[in-house]
Amino acid sequence: MSSQSDAANDDLKRNGNTPDLEPSSVCGPHETVAPENPSRRSFFKMTVGGAVAGLVTAAGVEFAEPRPVLAQSALSPDEALQQLMDGNKRFTAERLTSDALDLAILKQNTIEKQEPFAAVLSCADSRVPVELIFDQTIGHIFVTRLAGNMATSEIIASLEYGALVLGTKVILVMGHSNCGAVKATIQGKQVPGQISALFPHIQPAVDQAGPNLEAATKANAKIQAALLRQSSTVISGLVKENKLKVVAAYYDLATGVVSLVD
Repeated sequence: MSSQSDAANDDLKRNGNTPDLEPSSVCGPHETVAPENPSRRSFFKMTVGGAVAGLVTAAGVEFAEPRPVLAQSALSPDEALQQLMDGNKRFTAERLTSDALDLAILKQNTIEKQEPFAAVLSCADSRVPVELIFDQTIGHIFVTRLAGNMATSEIIASLEYGALVLGTKVILVMGHSNCGAVKATIQGKQVPGQISALFPHIQPAVDQAGPNLEAATKANAKIQAALLRQSSTVISGLVKENKLKVVAAYYDLATGVVSLVD
């Protein structure tokens, strides 16, 4: 580093501030630079600039601009799907980038509008945190959740809003391993309350795939994705115009991997 940069760092330290010396990428995997002392650690936690990583130049300190909210208008349906799958690779590799963006995103205009590039219909299972799985942050994914990830009228209405009004480019219907709703449907036992109201929606997948839990869960994701494409004139129209993709996926709780289901 140049003597000018060193001088800039010395000035900042005398004023009680210490800059982050290495910019970190927010678009893919990156190595975390270990803090050099407690004051740097405090600075990192207390400032948005620290959250998105600062840059030191010979002329002084410049803070890297945070990655803006992903405007879906810039993405094709295939690119939107790729964004999700790339994020899942970062998640399984334990190289998350989204957490450093959250504070910066809160300072942007997500209060007034949202521009999610993708929508996900997921099971309500607490072990399936959608944004974390795909390494995305505030405003990036329009999430709908229901036990058994079923395309009910209310879910379809929500996803229509996401696609038509908000402009999402992909809808991912995601089942997951060891799904309790699918397991209960396979067992077909008497259950309390209204839990059994889930069974008729999932039964076609069990009829198709048999009692194997993984096979039935994957079949259910495919069936629900097909229902979205067929039951909604809004969604089917966007799909025909190549403005939207609707795909099925399966999340493995043990590995963290999301795989597309053909």
